[in-house]
Order: sequence, then C-alpha cells, then structure tokens
Amino acid sequence: MNRRRFLQSIAAAATTPALAADKPWKLNYMLASSMYGSLPLADILPEVKKTGATAIELWPKKHGTQREELDAIGHEKFAAMLKEHGIGFGGTTRYDLGPFKLAEEIAVVKKLGGSFIVTGGEGAWKGLTPEQLKANVKDFVEKMKPHAALAAENGVTIGIENHINNLIDTPDSLRWLADDIREMPGIGIALAPYHLPQDTKLLSDLIRLIDRKMTLFYTWEHGKGCMKPMPKDEELQQMPGRGPLDWKPLLDALKAVNFTGPTEIFMHPTPRGIPILPTAAETTAEIARAKEHLDKLEG
Repeated sequence: MNRRRFLQSIAAAATTPALAADKPWKLNYMLASSMYGSLPLADILPEVKKTGATAIELWPKKHGTQREELDAIGHEKFAAMLKEHGIGFGGTTRYDLGPFKLAEEIAVVKKLGGSFIVTGGEGAWKGLTPEQLKANVKDFVEKMKPHAALAAENGVTIGIENHINNLIDTPDSLRWLADDIREMPGIGIALAPYHLPQDTKLLSDLIRLIDRKMTLFYTWEHGKGCMKPMPKDEELQQMPGRGPLDWKPLLDALKAVNFTGPTEIFMHPTPRGIPILPTAAETTAEIARAKEHLDKLEG
C-alpha cells in the first residue's frame, strides 16, 4: 500500500465509527433482469422488492431482452413503470457494445437516473507473459480515459467485469487494473468471484485491494459452472448457500471497505435467455433464499 492510499484509509477509518453508530452496514441489493431470462418487464418489475432488491439492472440479448424492451416501450413508460412499483434503476450490462462504444448508453443511463454500465475489457490474456499482460492492462486504461471522463461527467461509472477469455480475467490483471484506475473517475471494477479461483483469502484480499473502485459486486460462485446443460440442482450451485464457497470472509471484506454499492445475487442458466427457474415466482423465491443465506452471514 503506498503512502497516499494509507493516508486515505486512515481518514476513512476515522469516520467509520460515527457512521456505523447511525446505521449498521448492509449489502445494497440490485436485481439483474437476466435472472428472469426473456420475461417482459411487466412480469419482472413486481418481483424486484420481493427479492430484497431496491433497483433493477437491464440486460440485452442473449441473456435477457429487457434492454431492447426499454427502447421499444420508450424511456418515459419505463420510468413510469419503475415509479409504479417503487423501485429504482441501477444501470445496464453492455458486453455487446464493448468498453469504447458507450457514449449513447451513458446518456440513456443518466437520463433514467442510473449510475453504472458493466462491460468487459479489451482483448485476452492467454499467451501473454506477465510483463506483456501488465503492459496491456496499462494500455487499456489509457484508451479508457476519454470514455471514463465522459461517464464521470454524466454521473455514471463504467464497471469492467473480470471475465473468462478477457484481458481482465486473472487476479493479477485485476490488481493492476485497480491500481491503474485508482485516481480515475468514471471507471471501476464489477467483481465476479465466479470467474476467479474459489479461494476465500484470494477473493477477500481482492475486495480489500479494489476497495472504493468496486462498481458492482456479484454474489456468484463457480459451483459446477454454467457452460453446459446439467441437472438444475447442480446448475444452482452458482448461488450462495447452494455451492461450496464460504461467503463469510467475502462479506467481512466488503464490510471492512464499507462497500455500499450495488450487489447482485447472480448466476447464468443454460441455455442463456431463460429464467434460472421455470417461473418468475420460483426465480424470485430462489434469489430471496440466497439473500437470506447471506443475511445470516452479515452479522
């Protein structure tokens, strides 16, 4: 830890007791629309509060259809639907656009009161030496500067997710990215434990390192994976409380850095574009069950 970050952590710690005395730390849950596959917003929005979330994030094809539905029904109608159900709008996931074509999406997210867009890095890491990978991460950050600046000007953060076959995939690439964007507004990290070694110390250390650059956190473990058809009880092992990952150390790390950004209970079904369980009600119940499991570990 360099001197500047050390001083920042001391300053943050000095204010934490007063904040904690006023309000206990809790995860801030957001619902990913892709958990309901291609169901329409009219079916999903009534479920948001039932899952324990206060806002929704929209996904496009192939994981969902809600981002396309937003354009089809119009921003004003969508905003009215949110108001009707008493929920907020968090942002969107746009892997389809990539990190360098987000200008129009930033405007949409800002207009609707959202705060983030999740996307991936540029290129892949396989075949690169550690030195080459580190240089490529630095080059990516340089290319992102004007895009991050635009996002920051509009009150939006671009969250780069660590993802398989992506430049930002390995623990080292995450560490380098976190350090390179430390003083850079408008860009952060959407941390997906699923795509990392299922080592609680490694994952907890990464949370502490990323610290205030965490844009979004997925409570999503690897379980038995999500890349091939399997019995539903095995597929659901991506969910907290069903797979083998001990979430307690990760929650302790999130609490230590006072992470209050959006947290999504998450998994991918196979094939993509279907709800994680056959009906909206069953999907909601499963997300609520996972939240209950995490709630018990927060104390």
